[in-house]
Amino acid sequence: KEIILVTSGAIGVGVGRLHLKEKPRVMREKQAIAAVGQSELMTMYSRLMADYHFVVAQILLTKDDIDDPITRENICNTFEALLERSILPIVNENDTVSTLEISHNGSFGDNDALSAIVAKLVQADVLLILSDIDGLYTCDPRCHSDATLIKTVKLIDQTIEYLGGGSGSTRGTGGMRTKIQAAQIAHEAGINMVIANGSIKGIIDQVLSGEEIGTLFLRAPTTEPFS
Repeated sequence: KEIILVTSGAIGVGVGRLHLKEKPRVMREKQAIAAVGQSELMTMYSRLMADYHFVVAQILLTKDDIDDPITRENICNTFEALLERSILPIVNENDTVSTLEISHNGSFGDNDALSAIVAKLVQADVLLILSDIDGLYTCDPRCHSDATLIKTVKLIDQTIEYLGGGSGSTRGTGGMRTKIQAAQIAHEAGINMVIANGSIKGIIDQVLSGEEIGTLFLRAPTTEPFS
């Protein structure tokens, strides 16, 4: 199978590498820390994937890259060339150029949206978002013991959007609300999306083999071209 990995964590890794007590608040400091962290992050992925005989490649994107037709085509060509050589593309937003993700205000918004945009860009068969929660629930399972996992979502309506607002992740910037937004992008692009718990051993194989796990957001019957 051909896989593209979208990651986050550059600032967090940078904070650890520089032994800082907390994340910086000044934007240029955040960007500098992200630059350090991104290098460390790729080193970590390279070492981990080497155990499975994978070569990794770094791709850093901004919204401007995706919006520009020529640049977008170049990105697609790069993905295609890497996958043809069984190289694992690892994608993150370019925080040293784009300040919007780390200020929580826009660009891709966070890496949930980025992953959906990349999936749409390469016309992926499925988008898998790994979280610290099993999927979308009827209410926040951290607060309500009677919360029930929703196994399949056919249409993202106001009810689904409402349910997504109450279950935020404690890691990164992408809570359940942003995952619902990513699911909407995937749905409209004709791509099935699954939210599942990344801490479960073998979760990727389980999802790709078709096991009923997590929450499956079904694609729309017709697809729209990238625009």
